Amino acid sequence: MNEQEKDKIRKQAQELLEKFGKSLENVKLKEKRESKDVGGFREEGLGNVSDGEFRARVFENAPEKSGDFIIAEKKKW
Repeated sequence: MNEQEKDKIRKQAQELLEKFGKSLENVKLKEKRESKDVGGFREEGLGNVSDGEFRARVFENAPEKSGDFIIAEKKKW
């Protein structure tokens, strides 16, 4: 592709962009306001109370453990 062809393509692209920009000037957008209501979050607790049954279940399902710690692999993906 020589310089003359490149210039021709640039001019065509510029014309397309200008036409597109002019057609966008006529578009009227309606401002959409969204409500700020956010839901679906759980209630925060104190964090001091633990569920012993959950802890026991997690430790039963852990493939490797050492005392009170679960041994998990790191960065093996």
